Formats: sequence, structure tokens, C-alpha cells
Amino acid sequence: MSFSLKQHGIHVKNVVRNPYPPYLYEAALKYEKGSAITASGSLVAMSGEKTGRSPKDKRIVNDPETYDDVWWGPVNMELDTHTFMINRERAIDYLNTRERLYVIDGFAGWDPEYRIKVRIICARAYHALFMRNMLIRPTLEQLAEFGEPDYVVYNGGGFPANRYTSGMSSTTSVALSLTRREFVILGTQYAGEMKKGVFTIMNYLMPKQGVLSMHCSATEGKESGDASILFGLSGTGKTTLSADAKRYLIGDDEHCWTDKGIFNIEGGCYAKAIDLSAEAEPEIYSALRYGAILENVVYDAESREVDYHNTSITKNTRGSYPIEYIPSAKIPCLTGHPQNVIMLTCDAFGVLPPVARLNAEQAMYHFISGYTAKVAGTEVGVTDPEATFSPCFGGPFLVWHPARYAELLAEKISQHGSHVWLVNTGWTGGPFGVGKRMSLKHTRAIVDAIHDGSLAKTETCADPTFGFAVPTACAGVPAALLQPRMTWSDGAAFDRTARKLAGLFVENFKQYAEGADERVLAAGPQL
Repeated sequence: MSFSLKQHGIHVKNVVRNPYPPYLYEAALKYEKGSAITASGSLVAMSGEKTGRSPKDKRIVNDPETYDDVWWGPVNMELDTHTFMINRERAIDYLNTRERLYVIDGFAGWDPEYRIKVRIICARAYHALFMRNMLIRPTLEQLAEFGEPDYVVYNGGGFPANRYTSGMSSTTSVALSLTRREFVILGTQYAGEMKKGVFTIMNYLMPKQGVLSMHCSATEGKESGDASILFGLSGTGKTTLSADAKRYLIGDDEHCWTDKGIFNIEGGCYAKAIDLSAEAEPEIYSALRYGAILENVVYDAESREVDYHNTSITKNTRGSYPIEYIPSAKIPCLTGHPQNVIMLTCDAFGVLPPVARLNAEQAMYHFISGYTAKVAGTEVGVTDPEATFSPCFGGPFLVWHPARYAELLAEKISQHGSHVWLVNTGWTGGPFGVGKRMSLKHTRAIVDAIHDGSLAKTETCADPTFGFAVPTACAGVPAALLQPRMTWSDGAAFDRTARKLAGLFVENFKQYAEGADERVLAAGPQL
């Protein structure tokens, strides 16, 4: 339907609001270079030069009204209102030069009590279809009564920021004004910036209401009705493990924990597509069909079969699809309080056990730490892992200080008696280059044992370095695998590596030590 954007300073006549996928497919194929339809029916889209987020170019406006709420620093860098308005005008001027624009009006948050109305204004069909998938799609009746949005995203990503403007670090700018309730994108066409911009907004709004916003997936047992949440940084298996045929999927990435339970923020899923296969991840593989988007993938020119192993464009190939494309999705995406809270990590040092149970203080320590490890591999012969710490397993999207989110987590875990687990999906038998990756089969067996309650009843022993309780047995998992030192051929090398990793934890946590509870500080590794 035709739609006016005059109230936003945009005077383009050809504006289409909330178009259906067929319209967006046709527009993408006609106007956007690199677009194609795969053999499964998904739409291929190319994001251009930027194939991932640009965290160094993210800014928040330093308004007096919200200044004291924001955790200022390398995550939330300051931008003055004058510069924001320059970028806003630059984006609007660009949008006004387009022959056609798209508007997606949708909701963030499945719980009507907490949901917000979001408007996306963009120039690419790819971006419109992406956010049609990722926001909660209103009914025709809800759309007719939508009214003014709570937040507006101006996606002028096809036009660069002026790098000589005060506060700019490049031709890319991703800027949020909490007071104006506007989000402006310049110089990047990577669609994930819109998704994470909405998440950042929710990460600001929810804690003000005593609600914990979380970078996690959530599921519910089909028979037991037990809820579970899984925290984890990219590459730890959060999306993969949440696509479990035995459980209902509440969501794969962004949730909130209220006094009533858990609700999903999004209306879709955004899964990594690298090395995707029907055997390993059947539900995700099948979801990438008509209506879904595949970003920056390589495909056969004749058969249009996607080569999920080809990373010549980027290793960050991804697929976006409506959550109802997962057969086990629970609609509406709401569940109760979680009996189990799982923190996923991919430890490339090969030190952490495949599963450990955390007490309340350890839960806060590891939540604030947000540890995973990435393989270096940047120089010939260098195989040492690189530790990555992202507070609350979502550092780039936090607005408040991490302690605020950790306090909310501790309160809710205590109030509802949730069990907390650390699950390592990384290496065993040695670090990267020596050991091997934990098998998905064993990790799934561990998660199954958590969900059926058997692991909570298993005898444990204390990890000598990190202090948490390590189960001595788990159905479907070799007992030796549960004790990481036993999987190494060189025990002394394990001890040295464990001390090294513990030192990295301690060093990282120093930035949070001031004012921290002594019990939380004591819950970290002991050197």
C-alpha cells in the first residue's frame, strides 16, 4: 500500500509499507545487484563491502536526559546532538533521492505489556524483507491501528558518512539517539545493523522497568513445559542447540525475563550459514526456503544450489527467516521462568570441562566475564587461541553497565531457583591445533541431561582451577571427556594452559572489580 513519510521529512512518492515477500523478491531481482533465487526458494542478497557489523562506528548521543544511564566507553562511544542531526539529515537527503522506498512497521517484544513499535525506513528490498522477518509482523488490524512508532530506523546505508564530521571514525556511522528515539545508519548495507540496533534499544528500555534483556536463545520442553535459556557469543552453538526437535523454540537470539517469564524480542531467526548441512542442522537447513534471505553466499550458477562451505565472500554467511519456519517454534513466543540457565562458551584452549554447574556467585562472575575463545590463525605456525570476553555475552549491545544486567540475572535466578550451567562447545584433548572440537552429539547429550534433570542429581567434583562443580557422569558422554585434564596426553601442559586461561579471566575482571561484591570476586579462578 502507498504510504507517506512526510512526517519524517521524506517526500518520495513511491513508498510501499509492509509489502509481502513476492513484491520484495521481484524488486530485489530487478533493482539490486547480486540478487538471485536459490534452488530452495530463498533470496540471495549481497550486503556489499561490509559483511558484518561495524562496532567501532557505533555511537550513542550524549543527551543530558539519558547521559547517566549509559555505560560510556569503547562499547558506547559518545556523539553530540549536532553531529547526530547532521547524519540524520544526510540519511534523509539520501532517502529522498531514491525512486522507491520501503517501510516496515513491526513490533519488538512478544509480550504486549513490554513491546515497542518500530518503523524501518529503507531503500533496499533486501533490508525490508530482512526486517519483515526479524520484527514481529503485525496483523492487518494491528497495522491499521499502528499509529506513530516508538522508534524509527533511518537506513541510509547506501550513502557514506562524512569522515571529516566531528565524532566520525570512518565513512560508516551507526548512531542511536535515545531522547529522539531514532537510529541512523550510514555507510554500511549489512542488514544486521538494524537488528542489533533494535536490540540495543530494548537493552536500554527493559532494565528501566526491572526486566532483564538478554543475548540468548530460549526453549521449552514439549512434554515437561520446562523453560531454558542459552547464553552464548557467536560461534558457540546458541542457535544450533536451540533448534531441538524435542523442545519448542521460543527464540534463537534476543529475549527478556520479566516477572511473568521469558519473551522473545524478535519475530525471526538469524542463523550462521557456514558449513550448514541438512544432517547436522535439519530445522535451520529446511527453514532457508521461500521468504528467507541468504546473505553473501556462493551458489552454482545453473542449479542455484548453495555452497555453504564456500567462504570466498565472507565467513559470516547468514540466513534470516521467520520463526514459524522452524516446525517446533511456539507462537506466541512466550514461556515461563527458566529452570535452567546455560552459558555456552567455545574454549579453544581446551581447558574448560564440557559442562560445569555454577553457584550464584559463579553465575554472576561468568555472566559478567562472557568468555569464549577464537582461533588466531593469522600467521603461519601461530595456533594459540585468542580469549574473547564480552560482558553478559552481549557486550556490543549493552547500554547500562554490565553490573546492572548481572544484578537482574542474580535476582531472577534466586527468586525462581534456576540451575546455572557452563557448557563448553570448544576443544578437548588439547588446544586448537592439538586437540579436537567437542562433538555436537556429546554436547546435545549434555544439554538433554540438563533438561531432563538427571545432571542436577549427578555427583560432582570441584575444578581445581576454576572452582565450579564438574559432573562425573553424563548419559551418552564418555566419563573421561568430562574431566579435561584426562583428555590431554601431557598433564603438565594442561596445567600450564589452565593457569594461563585463569590469568586471562582475572585480568579481564579487574575492570569490574571496583564496587563488586567480594563473593563474586572470590568466585573467579584461583591462581
